[in-house]
Amino acid sequence: MALPTAVSAYVALIPATTITLVCFYAFIAWTFVISLTRSRLLPRYEFVGFLQYERLFDTARWWQAMQNLAIHGVLFTVGCIVVGYFLAILIDRGVKAEGVFRTIFMLPLSMSFIVTGIIWQWLLNPSFGLQAAVRGLGFEEFAFNWLVRPDRAIFTLAIAGIWQQVGLCMALCLAGLRGVDPNIWKAARVDGIPVWRVYANIITPMLRPVFFTLVVLLSSLVMKAFDLVVALTGGGPGFASDLPARFVVDHILNRQELGLGAAGAFMMLCTVAAVVAPYIYYELSKARRAG
Repeated sequence: MALPTAVSAYVALIPATTITLVCFYAFIAWTFVISLTRSRLLPRYEFVGFLQYERLFDTARWWQAMQNLAIHGVLFTVGCIVVGYFLAILIDRGVKAEGVFRTIFMLPLSMSFIVTGIIWQWLLNPSFGLQAAVRGLGFEEFAFNWLVRPDRAIFTLAIAGIWQQVGLCMALCLAGLRGVDPNIWKAARVDGIPVWRVYANIITPMLRPVFFTLVVLLSSLVMKAFDLVVALTGGGPGFASDLPARFVVDHILNRQELGLGAAGAFMMLCTVAAVVAPYIYYELSKARRAG
């Protein structure tokens, strides 16, 4: 006997729901429990309250990593969206050899963050990278040694990350632009509205769902950024480009501080919830009111 459609849909969702509950929410709960214990190399269920969180907040490296996360997150997210949207506009305007440009912009997306980090480590190395190449052309005073400068190293992560992910932003923005009603452009030409004003005042607000999707996707990449840091800067010089994900992995695997690492991981989750959740709620509420 065939099940009703509604029941069949719920039955089909059981495997995915079970995997999500076990592999996501159950591990979040387990991480929080471990963060309340004195665990070091292995889990040790000797509960010490919020001692690990006190240790975490007293660690200067953690606050340095959080500061770097804020800088990297803003630069990476805004940079990817702005550059990707600009490239999408250029392609949408009917540039020649569109397929070639789309392939070029999407190519870095096929690389892992490890490969991206290694490539940019070569490019930004003062000894044989971009700086050495420009000086070889006769510009002896040219300097681009951000990779070894504590006050600039964090910006190199944003540069490499934007280079890799801008193709994704370009593709999604281009899809949004191609979905715009052509009659809007016809009406704008009849009214004599400049192209830049159409994009700024009409098209861009229409693409809010696209930007919303990009913010969520890019924010998740920022929070779990680890391999790019390891490959490009190693968190250095010192801890100048350290990020929370590397802090957590380093304390769990290298320093045998499982409890402290779990506390850091749970605080990363809280940071995501505190920053992204209000934005998601605002966008969904606005869409619901508009509907």
